[in-house]
Amino acid sequence: MSEFDVNLLQSKKYLNRFAEAPTGHFINGKPFTANDAKTYENISPVDNTSLGHVVRGTSEDMDKACEAAQAAFPEWRDVSGNERKKILHHFADMVEKRAEEIALVESMDCGQPIRFMKQAAIRGAANFRFFADKAPEAQNGQGLLQDEHTNYTMRTPIGPVGIITPWNTPFMLSTWKIAPALASGCTIVHKPAELTPLTAMLLAEIAKDAGLPDGVWNTVNGFGEDVGKRLTEHPAIKAIALVGDTTTGSHIMRQGANTLKRVHLELGGKNPVIVFDDADFDRALDAVVFMIYSLNGQRCTSSSRLLIQSGIKEEFLAALEKRVINLRVGHPLDPATELGPLVHKDHFNKVMSYMDIAKEDGATIAVGGKRREDLGPGNYVEPTLFCDAKSSMRIAQEEIFGPVLTTIEFSTEEEAINIANDTDYGLAGYIWTNDNGRAMRMSRHVEAGMLWVNSENNRNLPSPFGGIKMSGIGRDGGDYSFDFYMETKNVCIAHGTHRVPVLGGL
Repeated sequence: MSEFDVNLLQSKKYLNRFAEAPTGHFINGKPFTANDAKTYENISPVDNTSLGHVVRGTSEDMDKACEAAQAAFPEWRDVSGNERKKILHHFADMVEKRAEEIALVESMDCGQPIRFMKQAAIRGAANFRFFADKAPEAQNGQGLLQDEHTNYTMRTPIGPVGIITPWNTPFMLSTWKIAPALASGCTIVHKPAELTPLTAMLLAEIAKDAGLPDGVWNTVNGFGEDVGKRLTEHPAIKAIALVGDTTTGSHIMRQGANTLKRVHLELGGKNPVIVFDDADFDRALDAVVFMIYSLNGQRCTSSSRLLIQSGIKEEFLAALEKRVINLRVGHPLDPATELGPLVHKDHFNKVMSYMDIAKEDGATIAVGGKRREDLGPGNYVEPTLFCDAKSSMRIAQEEIFGPVLTTIEFSTEEEAINIANDTDYGLAGYIWTNDNGRAMRMSRHVEAGMLWVNSENNRNLPSPFGGIKMSGIGRDGGDYSFDFYMETKNVCIAHGTHRVPVLGGL
């Protein structure tokens, strides 16, 4: 029996539970579904058949979750950092134990190839281990000595927080947001993407089994206009962390304004990869292909615009076309698959609409541009390469969020900077050059929250992660996460030697 066949059998075993009964919520330490709950169908992108039904949460469901998080907060806040460290490491152990289940369920739920989802489960555990180790120091501040006073700072958890996560790599991104919140002493209410809810319920189960007190972790399924909106408005919730699109981010800012919620928004991107004539040709080619066609192109940090210098344009694009044609599209549980189906039929239609837009704008479809009819009724699209594009075109300005790369030629360093910055977004950028001075100049002038020089997206957990412009507000990673989930308090202690001003004295 092939590995693909084994994966199919195992996935059916894990998915049966979701088919047998509706997937509900997890509130105050136990599964919860209201008696009059409505459901919606959860569709697999593999073949557009049903994986089961999911409860469509209501404002009342969300109120229960927020109240549970509020009630549990004082106890969890007062758990020592060392104890939280033990619990979160135990959580990571259990994630690793269930890594196969998580990966197989995730692949069938969101269409991502199993080769990437196996890594996502392990990275999720690593996120918890990293922040578990930082939990004992989360409250630490600074000591500021003056002649007659000593000031010191401490950090305290902000309170119950809302976590809203996307459908592209839902498991890993959920852990990336939730782990630092729990390590800091916050309780959480998690609203997963309605299109990919299944691994969020696995996470909630693990939270219970790992020993988190009831109410510390709550998960409510449903739609943004219902439970998402209520989460962002609920007075018990002190902060909202979102990974999503820019439109959703602006809604959340408005909805949270009345309760003065702190917001952390990781939003869209139209990220450039800039390849100069002097770049390491083969390494740059590998990185360009990987950073747009891995994860089905459904990655916020995908380098979806290739800026290629004139001197190597023809040679580079010729090599790129061969690589794109050779990409293996197929069933996500097949270990050979490099691109799986797009997450949902609506998103598939959105991505496919850009094929006509490219032609209308005058670009060339060098590779792809069509549906993979031979792979059945799933949301399969050919990996696509647009050439002869201009920066003003919609395919160069709008986030397509699929396996679609737009190439733009440039001549000079100044022109590359202008094209790179000619977008409303500013999440990430990638620069390929062997000129260190140029790399430093480009890093200074390219408008993005994160830049990689001569590298693909290499994650470093202590480093800040986030964007500028329409790509978001705030930073994740290391101590930057604690800055969001915690309040800083200053304490000033007098030495007893300074003169206190006297009013009304005799």
